[in-house]
Amino acid sequence: MKTLQLIFDKVNYIYSPGTAFARHAIKDVTFSINQGEFIGLIGHTGSGKSTLIQHMNGLVKATSGHIYFNGQDIDDKDYKLKTLRSKVGLVFQYPEHQLFETTIFKDVLFGPTNLGLDKLECELRAFEALKMVGISDDLLDASPFELSGGQKRRVAIAGVLAMRPEVLILDEPTAGLDPKGRDDILEQINKLHKESGITVILVTHSMEDVANYADRLFVMNKGELVFQHSTKEVFSRYKELEEMYLAAPQVTYVMNAMKNSGYTVTTEATTVLEAKEEILKAWRLS
Repeated sequence: MKTLQLIFDKVNYIYSPGTAFARHAIKDVTFSINQGEFIGLIGHTGSGKSTLIQHMNGLVKATSGHIYFNGQDIDDKDYKLKTLRSKVGLVFQYPEHQLFETTIFKDVLFGPTNLGLDKLECELRAFEALKMVGISDDLLDASPFELSGGQKRRVAIAGVLAMRPEVLILDEPTAGLDPKGRDDILEQINKLHKESGITVILVTHSMEDVANYADRLFVMNKGELVFQHSTKEVFSRYKELEEMYLAAPQVTYVMNAMKNSGYTVTTEATTVLEAKEEILKAWRLS
């Protein structure tokens, strides 16, 4: 049985309420996320994605509505936001800009140390987190500023993982990386998701990335959550996405073009591997 982990119930957030500059950043957003899901969050710039994820760990307080984590309303006066932030880890875009310690190991120690854990527990968590993201032991005493962009990104993610969150939110984790760096980061996140069962929420502009990894897609547009369906279902509605200045993966357009040309293929394929299998099947039938 799936366990409900995070619930938004008619959540609104208004910038500068009660003034002439008042603006709805998110409007009546309602959804639920089960433990262990991999959610993709997409939307054009200014659609409300960043505001939405900052509500998930209490960095921003909703103007109205309710947010529940593990069955508790995070706005209850007795609820400790520090506990929430240790359970819902948020990795901002370009997280390597937040690296500041003299060594990689010290930087990753910072999070668990702030939780008030003893020294041994903090060190064990730091070792574990660095191993999860593929940082080898010979780099532990290196300066984080001597690393490549992809390695810095991994260390920053390890700093959040060392707090052992139940939910990991990643805001454009591959921004600015070369193709190999992008693939490495996403594969590490996917491996972590599969092996640990952690809930992952991936904010990205890359439709190929969410097609490869996400179970469900949340689509934001003008502050509203317009879709929250399976990845294939959302991409099957690519014409509606285009009206929101979004798109589907290139594979979706290729498969639709093939079908319109008379080939016996399904348009549900959203990854290169799925498309390959469909094309080979159509070729055998031709």
